[in-house]
Amino acid sequence: MDMTEQVAVFGSAGADRELKAKHRALWASGDYPAVAAELIPSLGPELVRACGVRPGQRVLDVGAGSGNAAIPAAAAGALVTASDLTPELFDVGHRIAAQRDVELEWVEADAEALPFADNSFDVVMSCVGAMFAPHHQMTADELIRVVRPGGTIGMINWTPEGFIGNLFATMKPYAPPPPPGANPPPLWGDETHVRGLFGDRVTELNFRRQNVRMAHCSNPFEFREYWKRNYGPTIAAYRFNADKPDRIDALDRDFLHFIATWDQGVAGRSHWDAEYLLITAIKR
Repeated sequence: MDMTEQVAVFGSAGADRELKAKHRALWASGDYPAVAAELIPSLGPELVRACGVRPGQRVLDVGAGSGNAAIPAAAAGALVTASDLTPELFDVGHRIAAQRDVELEWVEADAEALPFADNSFDVVMSCVGAMFAPHHQMTADELIRVVRPGGTIGMINWTPEGFIGNLFATMKPYAPPPPPGANPPPLWGDETHVRGLFGDRVTELNFRRQNVRMAHCSNPFEFREYWKRNYGPTIAAYRFNADKPDRIDALDRDFLHFIATWDQGVAGRSHWDAEYLLITAIKR
């Protein structure tokens, strides 16, 4: 390798480290464990059921956060490793696991470069976690690599057409520009995109679109403020425009309009149905 190639390699590695550090800081901001517990607590158990997790199985949860899926898998008797790029989320996970009297392993890990051997797990799953890694093909390759032949891959991902996909579309004009080569997270909720990522390395690739109801807030204004306070990507969009009052006002207006438009409840009893794609597959 000549000097030019070395500079390119080390420069690329440095850029990747910087990108991952930004992603870690993004999800460490706000209170994602509150979002998982208050808005989507049913998704983790739903994924565990879909994957058919059984006692004694070796299970890896990628992008586990505070354990929304990992802890129910451990409660089902599996030997669970919860991995995430943002270990700051593990503190809450430890407390929840202790309250439910279950044990699991917590490992800091990048979904695009998992620190586990090939064919290590019976089940590899991710509940609206791995979808946020920027390079989708690398993530798909890793999910497949670490599950054993005949093992199960299961994911729950937000769809582009659903509430969260449209939340990201609303924030996009105000958000920091994505890094070169990054894929939009909601593409993981598109069946054609997922088929292309997994290719012929899996069989029994199944998709099911479902909704989770979010009824934590009583009106659109309260719900907008909830996202601003707790959700990393929303916090990042507001911080990116912090020195531009006009842009903040416009973001506030567009965000509230989006929330109000998607409100499917009645005055004083608002709720929002968020569509997700439930994916299961078997590794060849």
